[in-house]
Amino acid sequence: MPSTGPRLARWLVPVVLLVAWLGIGGTLGPYAGKLGEVATNDQAAFLPRNAESTKVIEAQRAFDQEESLPAIVVWTAESATPSGRLEASQKAAATRALRSLDGDPGVEGRVSPALTAEDGRALQGVVPLRADLGDQLAPTLERIEKRAAQVPGTTVQLAGPAASQADLSDAFAGIDGILLGVALATVLLILLLVYRSLLLPFVIIIGAVFALGLACAIVYVLADHDVVRVDGQVQGILSILVIGAATDYALLLTARFREELGRTRDKTAAMRAALRRSFGPIVASGATVALGLLALLLSDLTNNRALGPVGAIGIVCAVLSALSFLPAALLLLGRAAYWPAKPRTPQEPSRGDGVWGKVAALVDRAPRKVWAGTLAALCLCAAFAPTLTSKGVPLDEIFVNDAPSVAAQETLGRHFPGGSGNPAVVIVDEDRLDAVTTAAARTEGVADASPVSASGRPGTDRPLTVDGRVRVDVTLKDPADSDAAKQTVVRLRDAVHDATGSQGLVGGYTAQQYDTQRTAEHDRTLIVPVVLAIILVILVGLLRSLLMPLLLVATVALNFVATLGVSALVFQHVLGFSGTDSSVPLYGFVFLVALGVDYNIFLMSRVREESALHGTRQGVLRGLTATGGVITSAGVVLAATFAALGVIPLAFLVQIAFIVAFGVLLDTLVVRSLLVPALVRDIGRTAWWPGALSRTPR
Repeated sequence: MPSTGPRLARWLVPVVLLVAWLGIGGTLGPYAGKLGEVATNDQAAFLPRNAESTKVIEAQRAFDQEESLPAIVVWTAESATPSGRLEASQKAAATRALRSLDGDPGVEGRVSPALTAEDGRALQGVVPLRADLGDQLAPTLERIEKRAAQVPGTTVQLAGPAASQADLSDAFAGIDGILLGVALATVLLILLLVYRSLLLPFVIIIGAVFALGLACAIVYVLADHDVVRVDGQVQGILSILVIGAATDYALLLTARFREELGRTRDKTAAMRAALRRSFGPIVASGATVALGLLALLLSDLTNNRALGPVGAIGIVCAVLSALSFLPAALLLLGRAAYWPAKPRTPQEPSRGDGVWGKVAALVDRAPRKVWAGTLAALCLCAAFAPTLTSKGVPLDEIFVNDAPSVAAQETLGRHFPGGSGNPAVVIVDEDRLDAVTTAAARTEGVADASPVSASGRPGTDRPLTVDGRVRVDVTLKDPADSDAAKQTVVRLRDAVHDATGSQGLVGGYTAQQYDTQRTAEHDRTLIVPVVLAIILVILVGLLRSLLMPLLLVATVALNFVATLGVSALVFQHVLGFSGTDSSVPLYGFVFLVALGVDYNIFLMSRVREESALHGTRQGVLRGLTATGGVITSAGVVLAATFAALGVIPLAFLVQIAFIVAFGVLLDTLVVRSLLVPALVRDIGRTAWWPGALSRTPR
């Protein structure tokens, strides 16, 4: 009878945990597909909080009696007339088509007449749409295109913010199902191949899905109450991050449980030992990633600040699942979880047995040659990092596939000034209007500067005055996304500030891109040291050493720079990108450094455990042999899950996918497998300075 209570507890605790997680999965699981309901893809909501271009957006709203989203209709001739120019009858037909849109449910305000390009080969008209159309945006644009197609002998295209937003919505359409399906299928396939077990991969996947459902439910509630902001990019990254992290932590625990089952037939004792030895590394790894993501709250870019808490919530949920659902499931299943494979009694590490035995033998035989060679290779890759430009992605590269709005914008740029459809917006006091208009028109790179009238169009009537201020639209000669246009904005700001005593504001699309680029540079300077400091503190606490954490932080930082170097070559010469989004290096750093430290934590916590028993040299060899397979599997899984972001046809996510996937593989296969073990083997017990292990005789 005395043993009945403990025996009952052995079954009751895991059953209660499983029931709790099944309730979480059944109740909150659907939220993984509902984040789109509280997500916004309005890029204006993710601009620098204190930038001049953001202040212009606030001031500009006073001039819009109803906030609108412009769609620009562009007509070009299907077959050129003898003069090569469009005829007057075609312009009249285009104007009639535009006027017929007045009163359309999706149109807000007056539609402009058709305007002829200076070369006479194209027409354009602006249709202001309601900003809150949501799912009705695409049908509204279809109606506009259908009306515009009535102009004989012309080809119609739609450009402008409305068309871009529609294409962006299409890119994120079905993101929940497609991305999650690709990621889970990839992880499942890898687990089946690596573990050759039929049941364990499904247990791990179920735990990851439960963690994702819990994270999405929490984020949904917070976003619905405007505590956090979510866009399609954050939404996609959350799914990948939770699935990848939950799988990594699960692999560490399942490998340790299998090892302990080889030592004892008591599965409860085996799980206690596995949890005791895995708890520290898993929590330290989760804390590293979560706190690294929370450092993004220091950013002045709202989308960076949004990713911080959302990603941290996801990581915490992944850790909870790995330390509660998974142990409960494994405890109930026991050895059956690994069927048809059988846990075996761990063998003493042999330098010649298996892949990792051979790797350990190489590190032991020639540690200095190993770390010197890998260090040289990483430095060679890092040498190309300065060639990676992060000034923003041009409009024609935002979408990986051809997007109608991009093609329309290119057509618009061939026939009208490069900045047509995306003017710089100047807000000034009414008494300085003439001076500002003159100064703007004289600025190098400006094609035209005109005050906006009550009709909402520049230069057609008396300027609209609101609270003593007027708005001037400035058309730039160069494409709005070009470096030349950004330099024009800098000159325009100087001219406007000189003419108004620094009271005027210059914003618009180009100014927003410029301000975002400058803010991203500032964020990197601020956040990178903070993340490194967070990681260093966690490693010092875990490894009870100072030199070892400094060594690990230095190696993962080098891995990041080397990854940027390789990415620069691949983006420019393979994928055809002329640059990256300004936030890509920071996102890549946070993910790659924080996640890269995970694998070093898994390795070095085991090396420390073995070093305490067998000395540093044997500790390195035993730790590398014992963790080599599981950490490599975890790295491949994480790389594959991030690579799944590539299914979304946006340059930003494709770039993030490559940087993280390649960087994780480089870290797993080179840095963690060769560089770090060889350095520790060569340095010896001094690597643990000033901890107790540095003073052991072995």
